[in-house]
Amino acid sequence: MDLWFTEKHTKSSGLTLKVTQTLLSAKSPYQELMIIDTPDYGRVMLLDGLVMLTERDEFVYHEMLAHPSLYSHPNPEKVLIIGGGDGGTLREVVKHSAVKRAVLVEIDKMVMAASKEFFPHVASGFNSSKAEVIITDGIAYVNETEEKFDLILIDSTDPIGPAEGLFHIDFYRACHKVLNDDGILTTQSETPFIKHFAEVIPTVMKDFKYLFPLSKLYLANIPTYPSGLWSFSMGSKKYDPEENFQQERYNSDALSLSYYNDRIHQGAFCLPNFVKKLIEE
Repeated sequence: MDLWFTEKHTKSSGLTLKVTQTLLSAKSPYQELMIIDTPDYGRVMLLDGLVMLTERDEFVYHEMLAHPSLYSHPNPEKVLIIGGGDGGTLREVVKHSAVKRAVLVEIDKMVMAASKEFFPHVASGFNSSKAEVIITDGIAYVNETEEKFDLILIDSTDPIGPAEGLFHIDFYRACHKVLNDDGILTTQSETPFIKHFAEVIPTVMKDFKYLFPLSKLYLANIPTYPSGLWSFSMGSKKYDPEENFQQERYNSDALSLSYYNDRIHQGAFCLPNFVKKLIEE
């Protein structure tokens, strides 16, 4: 049987992948979870019918969510990850020599279990002695914790369902309070190329500009995400990511990465004119 999976990004376009096998189909209290196998992208995790990660290109998203912030802060000892139950962002965070503790807060333990079973390379960060996992709502955790962090990375799904509140200024304000005086907040902020996704970007950047003295948008190319062009928003209390790149620590760490490097760090903040216009408007 010729079986295909299609994710519609608009009424007339989307992503289509040939399916060789369905490895898991389950429903948690929060969302529907599927793992499929494909010829070109390997295993794919779907949440509510949307691609969250593929074996082939997950490294782009996880490296670009984590490393720009980690190498913009001179001493990111404590890192908080909201969401990211697959463990990919955690995997990148614990690679850093400066990081002493990485706390991951995930609401859906089924996502973690599926990643450990079907994407062990992605979930490898869970085995780190630096890692601490808390199963709870990320918004509640940020509002209730008395801890302070150097970095907060928001590894969320699209702003619908359980992740909708992670794109609200009240949540960003709570994150701001949890950050140290020189802390950095970074979130994925959808694609600038498709209208209904792109509407997220100016909203997030407006909130970040209100809360932080420094706010920057940067981009990465992720083939299986809508349009293939993805954005990340960064709010910083002190450090400009374009001027404060930690070259010496980057050289010393000598991490084995597939997408991110020192030149990518600088280039990612060079925005196309249409994206600049989107932010300005």
